[in-house]
This record gives sequence, C-alpha cells and structure tokens, in this order.
Amino acid sequence: MNRQTISFDSRLGLFRSPFGAVPAGAAVTFRIVLPVESGAREPRLLVYEADQWDRPVLAQPMKIVSDELSAAWYETVFTPPAPRLLFYQFDAQTDSGRAPIRRGPGSAGFLGNWDGDFWQLTVYDPAMKTPPALAGGILYQIFPDRFRSSGAPKRNVPSDRILRGDWGGTPEWKPDADGKTLCNDYFGGDLAGIRERLPYLASLGVTALYLNPIFEAHSNHRYNTADYRKIDPLLGDEADFAALCADAHALGISVLLDGVFSHTGSDSLYFNREGRYGPGGAFRDPGSPYRSWYQFDPSDPARYKSWWGFETLPEVNETDPSYLAFLCGEGGVIEHWMQLGADGFRLDVADELPDPALDAICAAIRRSNPNAPVIGEVWEDASNKISYGVRRRYLLGGQLSSVMNYPLRAAILGFVRDGDAGGLWRTLCSLMEHYPPPVLHGLMNPLSTHDVARALTALAAPSEEGASRAWQAAHNALSAEALRSGKRLLRLAAVLQYLLPGTPSLYYGDEAGLFGYRDPFNRGCFPWDAPDEGLTAFFRELGALRRSHPFLASASLRFVEATPDVFSFVRAGDGEGERLFAAVNRSPSPRTPRLPAGVEPSRMEVLFGSGTPPALPGYGFLVMRF
Repeated sequence: MNRQTISFDSRLGLFRSPFGAVPAGAAVTFRIVLPVESGAREPRLLVYEADQWDRPVLAQPMKIVSDELSAAWYETVFTPPAPRLLFYQFDAQTDSGRAPIRRGPGSAGFLGNWDGDFWQLTVYDPAMKTPPALAGGILYQIFPDRFRSSGAPKRNVPSDRILRGDWGGTPEWKPDADGKTLCNDYFGGDLAGIRERLPYLASLGVTALYLNPIFEAHSNHRYNTADYRKIDPLLGDEADFAALCADAHALGISVLLDGVFSHTGSDSLYFNREGRYGPGGAFRDPGSPYRSWYQFDPSDPARYKSWWGFETLPEVNETDPSYLAFLCGEGGVIEHWMQLGADGFRLDVADELPDPALDAICAAIRRSNPNAPVIGEVWEDASNKISYGVRRRYLLGGQLSSVMNYPLRAAILGFVRDGDAGGLWRTLCSLMEHYPPPVLHGLMNPLSTHDVARALTALAAPSEEGASRAWQAAHNALSAEALRSGKRLLRLAAVLQYLLPGTPSLYYGDEAGLFGYRDPFNRGCFPWDAPDEGLTAFFRELGALRRSHPFLASASLRFVEATPDVFSFVRAGDGEGERLFAAVNRSPSPRTPRLPAGVEPSRMEVLFGSGTPPALPGYGFLVMRF
C-alpha cells in the first residue's frame, strides 16, 4: 500500500486535545479523518510504553462521529492513569488487512506500511509546579573567578595557583611543557565581589543567580571538586556565602549552586592521587572510607574509571550507599549548603547520574526547600532522553524541575544569524508538545554558557566547529564592524529569549558586550571599567518588560509569522489585557510584519522596540500590548 495522507495532526486541537504533555488522570481526546477513497475503516488508537514497540498497552477502537460523502470522522478518549512516557499511533482496517497510521514529517499522519514514527504523549505528575524562582523570572549565570573581585586579601591559597594581576586579560589556553592544560590561572573573582554587585543584578530584573562551582577545587573552573564542604579559598568562606545568600534574598534573588556529583577531582580530599591531602584518600589507601566511591581496576589498582577518560576526574559510583549518604543524608553536603542559604541546584552532567542517585539528590534538595529549582544539564530533548541505554524519566515528576535548553539556543541563533525560521518553529513546537507545562515555563533558556561560544561570537564570527584552541585564540577578537553587527543581532535574539516560553538565562557579561569562543575564551573577566552601556540599558529595559508582565510565567504561545526575515508570535494569559505581540526583523531592510488576526495597529500599544507599527526597520523589533 502506498503512503496516504490521513487527517490527523497532533498539534491541532481539532484532532488532539488538550495539546502537549498532560497530567496523569487528564482525559485526552483523539480524532482522525479517514477519506473514503483510502478504503480505511474501523480505526484504533494504539498506545505504547516507551521502547516496547511490539506490544501496545492499549488498542482502543475509535467511534464514528461524522460520516460525510468524502470522509468519516472518528473519535476516542484516553485517560492515562499514571506519570509515564507514552507513544501512540493508529491503525485501520483495509482491504489488505490492518495498516498502521504513523507520524510523517512534522506532526501529520499517513496510512500505509512505511517507516513512519510514533507521536509522543508525556504524562506527568499533577503535583509538578514551576519553581517560583524560575516562573516569570530571569536567571543570571556567573563564572565566579571572572565576575567581580572585592579586592579583599586572599588567604590560604595553594602555592601552585597563578594569580593574575591583569583583570580582563586573555585566560591562559596554551598547554604546559608536558602538553597539559592546567587551568590554574586565576583572576581573583570572589563571593564578596558578587555580593557587591547584587544591586546591579537586581536592576537587570534577575530573580535567580546560578553560580558555576564554588567548592574547593584545584582549577579555575572548579569542576574537579576537592572538598564538597568547603568554599574555595580564593572565593571566600562560609560566612561570605551566607552573607551573599542573605543579601540576595533581601533583593528577591535566589541562589543556585552547581552540583558536580558524577565525578571528583583526582586532586581531592576523597581520591588524593596527588597527595595534597596527606596519606589518606581512595587512591593511596585501600582502607579509605572513600574507596568504595570509585571503581579501580582489580588487576591494576593504579587504574580507575574516569569521566570521559580524563584521569584528573575519577568517576564516582553514584549509587554507593556511603556516597549517597554523604551527599543526601541528614547533615550531608546538600543539606549543609541549603541551610547556609542556597535555594537550589543545577546538576552537572545530569544524564550521567543514574535514576536512583538522581532520585536521592532531588529528594534531598526538596527536603530543605520544597520549591527548590533543580536544573539538569541535558543538551537534547530531555523528555525522551536515552542515557547509557536507559530511557530517562527526568520530567515526569520527582526529579528535575528544569533543564538547560540548548535546543532553543541553537534555534534562536540559527534564525537570527541564518534566517532558519523553520528550525526555530519546529524546535518550539517540539518543546511545547513534549515538555510538561511546569517544565516548559521554567526551562533555563541561555544564549551563552560556559560550555559554548558567547552569543556575540556565535552571531558575528566564523564558526569554531572543529577548530583548535590555537585557531580560536588567533580569531577570538571581533572587528569593529563584526562587533556592531553582532550586537544588532544579539538584541533580536534576546527579545526572542526573553519573550518565548521559559526562563531567560543571561550569562555574565553578555549584557556588557563580552564575546569569545569556547572554553576558556568564553570565560573572560566582566568589563567593569568599560561595559557597553547601551547594550546594558537594553537588557535592563528588556528585563523590566518581562518582570512587569507576570502572566508570561505561564502564558500560551501562538505563532503569527515565521519567514527567513521575520519571526513573530503572541503570548497570552487568561486575564484582560494579558496579550503581548513580539516581532523581530533579522533583515537589514525594513519589513512589515503580519499582525495577529483581527487586530488593528491602532489598538496596539508599543512597549518596547523601534519603528512605527506595524513597520519594522532593518534589524528592528517590536513588543506590543493589545
């Protein structure tokens, strides 16, 4: 049988309602249309557990609700009883037997024996809610060594660290004589410096501060933890951390820590390969209380399992009872820092934390604060992620409340830089279809992070894909024209970032004009002496716009236009006047965007942007209320 189009589209309410992920116990109505000419009849809804494609858990007949000359409408209702990841398709009786109706390109259905796909139905815990720190808010990510130095004397600093005196200089990237990149140069940013600049963050509308690792570690990135219960001496001490949290809370800003729980440093209190911490540690002492945390080769105790083969990052057995008790037990690491003022965690490489460990970590965080954000580092679609052969359940309830939304970052930059409106539209459709609304509205939406090129560089410079660090160093600077172009495009990207579903995440210094390729060039010092005041003012105004419209915390999204030049949409709440129209023009030429159906320009109030509605100048944007 040839593939034939069947009238079903999972993204249209005419065929599936409600749209997207649903809470357990919610009824979902499915409707399909079978053309008479197809010869198909007696359709069924087939529902499958993830990865059990050969045996549906439900094969439910659909009832005919309308029989017309050219086609017949069928309908059925399915109520998933419990949180789980489901997939579905249909089948129908034909003259040659039952034939499947599967998903084709996009979200439409096709009849016939062909290699189509399933539609996804995410069923989540009805108790899930977007954490208040993320709902309608703004995240600000700080790489602690490079944001702000208070100038306070540094005490108890290990002698093998290089303390830089050239704030704003290029971070060291060259390997040493042994070919190793040590990441041991420090510019001296500290917790007291962050505390001094909290009013500045409040002026940007920031509601949550995400700090890259702050625990003692012997590298400037601090992802090789040396002591989970101690602040790194260059950053300060527990009193500095508690004071930072207290002052942040007074300004309505939550503080989120980076939890690096899948590995430690080899140069750590727990492993101690380098001997910095005396004779103990798992590497040096087979009787160490930390020995069971790690996986040594029985035939060669000097060999051990390490994170992605990096010997300086020995991998932890995350389900080891003593390790989990150390992290999650009463008085453990998580409780300790939450009691000192932390409000939640971002979990590094969350897809490398097995479910039992992730369950325990998330439970421990929420014991201290039931509303704590728990953000996972997951680079792909987290709703259906398979990690190390295991289908994950991050977003069904009880685990993550949010993830880093790298797919949206790529899609926004792809549209603004290259005009890929289709990619942005498809990404947003997929996110809205797959992610539970409480997760969707709290997604960490970055344009830059410590792991990718800064947005200005991604928008205005040649791609570094496949390039060496030497190439990146040689090409890291932006010409005056590239910088101007990048800033024009960054404004457009930020309008999309701040007004699309999720929580915008501003990487320190993007608002001041910082640029740079990947690590370490994306980890430069904040230019306090010469920030781009115009760009900062733009982000301040954009933040105020977002904070002044709290309905954005859960507003619906409706697309209006998606062309290679113009992308526009409506965000709508439930109350009177809770509707915003946003449009960006990535072309250098003026464009007249399409307006929402039935809305006259005279009824629209410009809140932010350039041009006279509905006209958009080149590289222009508009945000209007109607």
